[in-house]
Amino acid sequence: MEATASKQKNKRNFTEDQMMFREAYRVFLADEIVPHMEQWRKDGIVDRSAFKKAGDMGFLMIWPDEKYGGLGDRDFKYEQIIMEETCRAGCLDWFNTLHSRLVGPYFDKLGTDAQKEKFLTGAASGDIILAVAMSEPDAGSDLSSMRSTLEDKGDHFLLNGNKTYISNGINGDAIVVAAKTVGIESRHAMTLCVVEGGMEGFKRGANLAKMGLKGQDTAELFFDNVKIPKENILGEPGKGFSYLMTGLAEERLIIAVQSAVNARKAFNLTREFVMERKAFGKTISALQNTQFTMAQMDAELDMLEVYIDHCVELNNRSELTANAGAKVKLLATELEGRMTDLGVQLHGGAGYMSEYEISRMYTDARVSRIYGGASEIMKLIIGRDIFSEGYRSIID
Repeated sequence: MEATASKQKNKRNFTEDQMMFREAYRVFLADEIVPHMEQWRKDGIVDRSAFKKAGDMGFLMIWPDEKYGGLGDRDFKYEQIIMEETCRAGCLDWFNTLHSRLVGPYFDKLGTDAQKEKFLTGAASGDIILAVAMSEPDAGSDLSSMRSTLEDKGDHFLLNGNKTYISNGINGDAIVVAAKTVGIESRHAMTLCVVEGGMEGFKRGANLAKMGLKGQDTAELFFDNVKIPKENILGEPGKGFSYLMTGLAEERLIIAVQSAVNARKAFNLTREFVMERKAFGKTISALQNTQFTMAQMDAELDMLEVYIDHCVELNNRSELTANAGAKVKLLATELEGRMTDLGVQLHGGAGYMSEYEISRMYTDARVSRIYGGASEIMKLIIGRDIFSEGYRSIID
């Protein structure tokens, strides 16, 4: 089984170094993360030690330059490996990728040397846990509706407002917050600032109870005249919206990678179960309905995995467009939803029981079609591209 898996991975053009990295990371998860996940789900939060241990082993942030604690290798395939193995190990509640590949790059692309030295180095070691705060009660996918404000007071800025559904919201030490820029008349005039734990006027709400991903800390954040030093402003004031949009294509690819792995894992669990479960004197796998529905899923999963690998290559060449990011997220998350639902169905009553992994996977997967842009928003992006003058299909 393991040899077969190795051959399949080699067909996906991972280098020998990346294959060795995969094996080492798999061992790290088995030794340091998996044994604690059930307790962390009960606690509603992954212990900070998970980030620190990953940082000590070099598994937290691969891409930063060595002087900031990374390996200096920006190949997205390393992050793809981390996501794939984290999902396969059943540790999706641990949002290490949000920390390392979603938030970390803001400091790399926009940060000053001093900001990089402080935040990238701390994030790579696991001493600083990162988060990003965009969503508000009345501003989810439509960021232009946000009401949080950032006002220039001369020697500092003042931040007011609140954010909700913020992942790593309890653990986060450095939170990239987007807020409307006071004094600039544009609905897209936003500024990114870094709020650090302990700043006066910054408060965290309760750790929110969720349908799934129970171990992932998610919170509301409140800002009441929080004094933001000038050195905690990321990039140019007023240009935050364009900065956020730039990272969305990769964010959606990240979600797609996770969803595809989760869907394949649900497929494998279901396949094993129906080959053992019996009804009417034969295994469920012998019934035509089971064979037809699983055949459809297997074919779609194979196609999706090939497309995701293609999108990873595009991303490595800085050619992943907003349209391609929307497509891959839409396809992957919708397929994940259908596969986990089918898995529960073919497990029968057992699928509804928490002791079976497919039950947790079903509830965990539901958020995939919401965060990073809901499926409806993905269709809107794709639809606009289709009917634009510059439309070209992927094979044109």
